[in-house]
Amino acid sequence: MGKLFCIMGKSASGKDTIFSRIMQERPELKTYLIYTTRPKREFEEEGVNYHYVSAEKLNSFEEEGKLIEKRIYNTIHGPWIYATVDDGQIDLDKYSYLVPATLESYEKLKSYFGVDKTVPIYIEVEDGIRLMRALKREMKEEVPKYKELCRRFLADAEDFSEDAITKAHISKRYNNLDFEACVAEILKDMR
Repeated sequence: MGKLFCIMGKSASGKDTIFSRIMQERPELKTYLIYTTRPKREFEEEGVNYHYVSAEKLNSFEEEGKLIEKRIYNTIHGPWIYATVDDGQIDLDKYSYLVPATLESYEKLKSYFGVDKTVPIYIEVEDGIRLMRALKREMKEEVPKYKELCRRFLADAEDFSEDAITKAHISKRYNNLDFEACVAEILKDMR
């Protein structure tokens, strides 16, 4: 019986880098692609980072009863939707998965697949370090979106509040100040 390992944390906490390393170390893990209406970033590819779709396409999944969860973020560029769709990508009878999540999506995945099959991996980093990381990353963009960076940083304070973490029943946290130690601890706990 497989598990759904949900990696989550505030923006610029290193989730993507940790995700990549865990996938290298545990090649038997599968993942699935989340659907989004957000525009692609320069370095992203359709079918690699996300499935980039219209809001109408997500509505059709919802009408078909295939929408597991969706989140709407009111960005400075308008609403962006992220969603998990029951499109055949997930088969917990055969495989375990490592997937990016938010607290909100983790709760919905846990409700859909079951508490016994859904495991949280919560990454945390001190806010000042996260802000510096986010700024460095944004400065690499051809057209940096600093207002959106600030909006996300502030939204994370609410989305990942101590109350929200407690309500999600997340007791274990992985501090990503030392990347190698953080990854080693996660891999040990995933056994």
